[in-house]
Amino acid sequence: MSRICEITGKKVMVGNNVSHANNKTKRKFYPNLQTKKFFVPETGETVVLKVSANAIRTIDKNGIASVLAKAKANGNILF
Repeated sequence: MSRICEITGKKVMVGNNVSHANNKTKRKFYPNLQTKKFFVPETGETVVLKVSANAIRTIDKNGIASVLAKAKANGNILF
């Protein structure tokens, strides 16, 4: 599975490690992804999503149903 948040679309970024001598080597910045189960009361089913910590905060604030609807409209969600 790729390291992409299913709600926000956050994915791996590329940058540099910079040493004290200003030598640069490539590195990756990984998103803080968690596999989490969410219960959707409107449909009565449980959904398993790979989401970032930022997406978990968004779901807590706005509700799972509205966040899923917005993610489907944006094309981020695959099911």
